[in-house]
Amino acid sequence: MRKVSRFNQVFFICILYISTSFIIATGANAQSSDIEYLPSNQNYDPDIPLPADVLGYPVGTWHVRHDQLVNYMRLLAEKSDRISIETTGYTHEQRPLLLMTVTAPKNHQNIDTIQKEHIARINSGEAAKETDPLIIYMGYSVHGNEPSGANASLLIAYHLAASNSPEVLTLLNENVVLLDPSLNPDGLSRFAQWANTHKGKNVVTDPLHREHTEAWPSGRTNHYWFDLNRDWLLLTHPESKARIAKFHEWRPHVLTDFHEMGTNSTYFFQPGVPSRKNPWTPDQNVTLTNALGEFHAKALDADKQLYFTQESFDDFYYGKGSTYPDAHGSIGILFEQASSRGHAQESINGVLTFPASIKNQVTTSLSTFAGALANKSPLLSYQRDFYRDTQALIDKDKTAGYLIAQGKDPSRFIRMLNILKAHKIEFSLITKDVEVGDKNFKANEALYIPLDQNQYRLIRSLFSERQRFADNTFYDVSNWNIGLAFNLQYSEVKSSVGRKLSLTDWAEVMPAVVNLPDNAYAYAFEWFDHQAPSLLQTLLEKNVQVRVAGDAFSAKTSAGVTSFAKGTVLIPSALSQPDNLVDIISSEAAYLNIKVHSINSGLTPTGIDLGSRQMAKVDKPEVLLIGGVGTSSYEVGEIWHYLDIRLGVPATLWDARHLNTRALDRYTHIIFASGRYSMINERGVNSIEEWVKDGGVLIGQKTALNWFSENAWIDNEPLSSDAVKAAFPTKDLQYGDQRALAAKKLVAGAAYQAKIDLTHPLFFGFENDLLPLFKTNNMVLKTSDNPFQEIAKYTEKPLLAGYSADEMQDLIKETTAIVVTPLQRGHVIGFVDNVHFRGYWDGTNKLTANALYLSPLL
Repeated sequence: MRKVSRFNQVFFICILYISTSFIIATGANAQSSDIEYLPSNQNYDPDIPLPADVLGYPVGTWHVRHDQLVNYMRLLAEKSDRISIETTGYTHEQRPLLLMTVTAPKNHQNIDTIQKEHIARINSGEAAKETDPLIIYMGYSVHGNEPSGANASLLIAYHLAASNSPEVLTLLNENVVLLDPSLNPDGLSRFAQWANTHKGKNVVTDPLHREHTEAWPSGRTNHYWFDLNRDWLLLTHPESKARIAKFHEWRPHVLTDFHEMGTNSTYFFQPGVPSRKNPWTPDQNVTLTNALGEFHAKALDADKQLYFTQESFDDFYYGKGSTYPDAHGSIGILFEQASSRGHAQESINGVLTFPASIKNQVTTSLSTFAGALANKSPLLSYQRDFYRDTQALIDKDKTAGYLIAQGKDPSRFIRMLNILKAHKIEFSLITKDVEVGDKNFKANEALYIPLDQNQYRLIRSLFSERQRFADNTFYDVSNWNIGLAFNLQYSEVKSSVGRKLSLTDWAEVMPAVVNLPDNAYAYAFEWFDHQAPSLLQTLLEKNVQVRVAGDAFSAKTSAGVTSFAKGTVLIPSALSQPDNLVDIISSEAAYLNIKVHSINSGLTPTGIDLGSRQMAKVDKPEVLLIGGVGTSSYEVGEIWHYLDIRLGVPATLWDARHLNTRALDRYTHIIFASGRYSMINERGVNSIEEWVKDGGVLIGQKTALNWFSENAWIDNEPLSSDAVKAAFPTKDLQYGDQRALAAKKLVAGAAYQAKIDLTHPLFFGFENDLLPLFKTNNMVLKTSDNPFQEIAKYTEKPLLAGYSADEMQDLIKETTAIVVTPLQRGHVIGFVDNVHFRGYWDGTNKLTANALYLSPLL
């Protein structure tokens, strides 16, 4: 194609732009060309295409789709010798996750060496030289409906590829920029489609316009409606796993995280609230964040933009994009831009346009580069000092490490182990039994995680049981203890014990080899392993007839007499089975690493016989999951993710309003997440009740139980908000105490403990009668003193870790945590807490599997 001069290109685009009425007439700060977003006197290379050359319009005219963004970034990498691009992974919807490495051509020729030497310096504690490069990681739009960041990334990428200004040449000659243009491609694409679909020729700024009020679920989240900005530590999703792998390959000095907030806000940059910093983050981190903040302030002052800092947001939870780096000697920086949530929207500060929001993100991206260059020496020194100071903390610490036991569920243990490995946490297998306090750790079935390693601070946070903090207000959760989350026995190890441990390297678990005889009387596998429900679901999908044991038994197997616990899954050969039954069981069990036993006789030495009435028939569950307006998309997404990804259950999703008109006959189980269900009318309520009475299983969690109680489906009454309020006296308080009082009434995210009834089928496959639950609200369900229904109660001292006010603990202690209420032939199951919290709290998510597959035993 014949080259067109830069003047003619811009002229043509501007004429097209005007003639099709794409200019936002309501915003004086709308950009008529990409260049207007960027600083002047850059001597841009005319051979490098502007975003508008590829999109067909200037950035901000329409919301960019992820495929458009990918096409432009790949074209830049082709045209510019400053950029290399790689696909680090794929989202659930198979969109590529990109990472661009931007630096001078001479550095690209040596990029592997630069990377390896940088990591080697960190690991060795070697002091950086003044000539060493800064590694600056620019991350944009982890929330899909906060798109100004991803759109700004187009302009920043162009600027770095095309500018020949002294500041850009210095930046790239002496440093490396990693550019992650869209942290959440699926959410970005969902929101772009929404905003563009509702944009007319004449832009509507009315906040009530459909463009500004997204449908459920919003574009904030990823495919399964998870908040990816909470997943940096938990690593539930492919987007996070890919990003963390690259983070540890590079260990950047600075990492940025560009967001949006409410339309009536201005602009925020960190540091956040000083008193709400994670205690394991050094104070020097805040000092350097402040130093960089001076450059953001100067740049925004020059543009006459309003902004604020040291308010609202904090740096406590290590699972956020701006905070995870703080645990690794990096400076993580959160930026929050007021959101137009579309193309233009009225606000208390006037009409806010999409181009204006993009412009601010471009401005602070550039100020990040300027601030980093000006503070290069202290940034280089800080990363070395961080690990030197970490070693000083290790030397003073009386705890040497943590022991954590596998238990009877190797799949759950390995998933926890994989999270540790992804965060570069070192561990070893113990080869001799060891007793710590009242806990026993068996040889070859427990890990030792030493604190004497670079990840000391992160490990300390992962096993924290802290309950009191300098500031008890939290923007997010106050605890994420991995031992409690996975319901694994663990213990602190003092130095005197740690020195005596017999250790070896952990070996990768090899897939099971399952050799089953064709002529067995029956086949069986126990229910402890987290993959057991997945195996059962697969067998049911393949029309295998199964039974589940309502009581324990022993049986004659090919290995001799073997004991089987309650909940064991039995596959009798006597039933009508597929012709290739053994092949089905063997292949699926090997894939999931589940041990399957072959049984020789239906007459058992102890316990129930194999033909017992307590061997209940299990049918493939037909699950209906309720979502839509009024429900928590986060919780619905978590349940959907567990059913779909972890169990392999093809759950049907309905909006709650459809319960008023649709028949329920097809479904065996209906699940309600938190929500307000006033949209379900009397007909819908009656339909659900009749369905339960006819044998259905109704499951609800958190605020759904308010609605269950109102309809008398459970006997437990929630504690009223007035009763909660009354527990917090206001005598002698002042006006300025309101926020602190409100924070005390919240349970933002803390681990609580419940005593569970192991004789109940809902707890088959659980080993201990004390279960850590994750509490994220102050709901209290009064007891009805029915031991056959209230199968889990919080203990007398229920708080295990995280912040919860004494008044809230007093309200919650010894109240009901889980209830199962019969309703004629059916049952209603209520969980006071979120049993699938962020796809991380593996210790409780099996409760849903038990509700699906073991409900015939109720």
